[in-house]
Amino acid sequence: MADGGIDTRTAHVSGEEALAMHASGRPGKLEIRVTKPIVTARDLSLAYSPGVAEPCLHIHRDESLAYDYTAKGNMVAVISNGTAVLGLGNLGAIASKPVMEGKVALFKRFADIDGIDLELGTEDVDEFIAGVRFLRGFGGINLEDIKAPECFVIEQRLRELMDIPVFHDDQHGTAIVAAAGLINACQITNRDLRETKLVVNGAGAAAIACVELLKAMGMRPEHVTLCDTKGVIYQGRTEGMNQWKSGHAVQTKARTLTDALDGADVVFGLSAKGAVTQAMVRRMAAKPIIFAMANPDPEITPEEARAASPDAIIATGRSDYPNQVNNVLGFPYIFRGALDVRASTINEAMKIAAANALAALAREDVPDEVHASSSGRRLRFGPEYIIPNAFDPRLITRIAPAVARAAMESGVARKPILDLTRYTRDLSGRLDPTAGALDAIMERVRSNPRRVVFAEGEEEKVVRAAVAYRNAGYGRPILIGREDRVLATLAGLGLGVPEGIEIHNARLSGSNAKYVDFLYERMQRKGALRRDCQRLVNQDRNVFAACMVATGDADAMVTGLTRSASVCLEDVQRVIGPAPGQIAFGLSLMLGLHGRTIFIADSQVHFRPDAAQLADIVIGAAAAARHLGHEPRVALLSHSTFGDPAHDRAIPMRDAVAILDARKVDFEYDGEMSPDVALEPSIRALYPFCRLTGDANVLVMPGLHSAHINARLMHHLGGGTTIGPLLIGMDRPVQIVPMDASVSQIVDVAGIAAYQAVVR
Repeated sequence: MADGGIDTRTAHVSGEEALAMHASGRPGKLEIRVTKPIVTARDLSLAYSPGVAEPCLHIHRDESLAYDYTAKGNMVAVISNGTAVLGLGNLGAIASKPVMEGKVALFKRFADIDGIDLELGTEDVDEFIAGVRFLRGFGGINLEDIKAPECFVIEQRLRELMDIPVFHDDQHGTAIVAAAGLINACQITNRDLRETKLVVNGAGAAAIACVELLKAMGMRPEHVTLCDTKGVIYQGRTEGMNQWKSGHAVQTKARTLTDALDGADVVFGLSAKGAVTQAMVRRMAAKPIIFAMANPDPEITPEEARAASPDAIIATGRSDYPNQVNNVLGFPYIFRGALDVRASTINEAMKIAAANALAALAREDVPDEVHASSSGRRLRFGPEYIIPNAFDPRLITRIAPAVARAAMESGVARKPILDLTRYTRDLSGRLDPTAGALDAIMERVRSNPRRVVFAEGEEEKVVRAAVAYRNAGYGRPILIGREDRVLATLAGLGLGVPEGIEIHNARLSGSNAKYVDFLYERMQRKGALRRDCQRLVNQDRNVFAACMVATGDADAMVTGLTRSASVCLEDVQRVIGPAPGQIAFGLSLMLGLHGRTIFIADSQVHFRPDAAQLADIVIGAAAAARHLGHEPRVALLSHSTFGDPAHDRAIPMRDAVAILDARKVDFEYDGEMSPDVALEPSIRALYPFCRLTGDANVLVMPGLHSAHINARLMHHLGGGTTIGPLLIGMDRPVQIVPMDASVSQIVDVAGIAAYQAVVR
């Protein structure tokens, strides 16, 4: 959503969940990571004293060298005094810190920009400016959540005083994204921007910025009417005026918003719920363009606007409607382009370039992975798709180069990029695609909710996860357990009996007979008697849950918190086996390891797979990696590298390569090799015949023991985020979480299980 409000109905989280996430583990959302080794005394001497003296002296002679020897060129300060925190008002500096940390996280997530949040405990404009103007260690300044009109003065004076970009995102981010949407809306309705009549309701920071940007893009000043709570801002008005409002006063007889909207082509709402009525919409021109951007509730809902004018084009700040005006579409990529050319400022030309690039992207054909995150809608340029999806991976390669080019052409770039084509190509590989792909997966589930069984329904973590799953909009959770105990847990958590959650007692279920019949048919020739099946269905929650999934009473299941993975898998496999023609295996995802994702297989099923099984695991793991946006490069790992040292245990890995050769698969693979060869280019160069053209991202282990050990070690020591192991290749969606899984991990895995049900 556009900054300025909290969209509680589309956030899909409760207050308790948000507090728990921020407080769990290391409090907050940020930490500092060292990018150079500081292990030995020599490392310390190079990184600090005496080695650090050398770059200090060079920078003293030439300050621009700070970009070469420090992190300045990729570092943004996110600064606020907390006087306009989202839609919550003046909360003060320290209460704004969670938002500022979040902004830093978004910079990293979407544009690989490092940031530090700074909260200044003053509301005095001069003190604030003095606190910022002498900062020298940053490549840019992002001002955030500062109330109007002070924000105008602060930004203007800091831009004059500093030689790096200073950008108040609440103003310009909203303006850029809204301008992009308006460009496309005008094209669809055959309007010329210069001749289009705009009414803006609201005269705060974002509203003023929208007006200024659109005028800079060619909209005629006499066609723009600005309104505030006292009505139209007209020439000669004195009440409630300031220099920024006065600069946009027009000569008009209109005095109210209703008057102003008479015959208007466009209305921008940056005000409050209900400010625009259906009667007002009916007074507008044919095919009106309505950007109702107030949050959490727009000035008029799309349903109300369309009832008043069926051919209206509508945008809001909410994610549950088409055409979301969301600042994250702009600021990460604008700073990316500005930093990469060492721009001294972010000027109007760069903002216009960003708006045009964003608008142009919406007119391009949309990739499948973006469709998957669009709540079931097929995205195609038109009235319901004038603004790109926030998870479109192409944003960084469209906006950042456009901003960089504009900076160079307007003369504010101090390090021009000579090859923009190569720069664009480099940007496309800068971000790990996994996060975007997972976002798309979860959005797909929201648009296709599924029933997921949580087998260990009496556990507090599982109950909390089920509630969170429901709150996230993923579907209906089903808890297996004794009803009194589940209800007691819910009560203890203060949740009562949330709507949309089912509770099933395995022993008392009316479906027992059906499940026993199903299980007996599967097991009667495997030594099981009917009474054995009855006992399993009555007493084993994993078996009961698996029967629900196998017979279609649920779509997927999650277990693993109270029993080891091997025991859970044995229980489940009594009911559900591998899909026909596939192999079941475990795939662990290690995210954020030095900025990349590593896939590890098989970390759950096969203790010592033979060559044929290894080949099948390779193919399945490569397909999963590709589905998550990675071009797979598979290394079949061993203690041996291409026969050195020779050992019988390495033969299955070598033979698996031969099987893959015969199958003519369409991805890179090689083995057997040590992890050093797979992950270190200098060592891989010793083997010029190695088929891998880059570091491996899919590591196939020779056995369950090594896969499990490596995955768990990386989870605890690697510093990244672990997902899984995910159970791949089963005939029905089943996932087994680690026994130490957090509530968030359980929810994520349940969402993936639901996604498997969707695509199945």
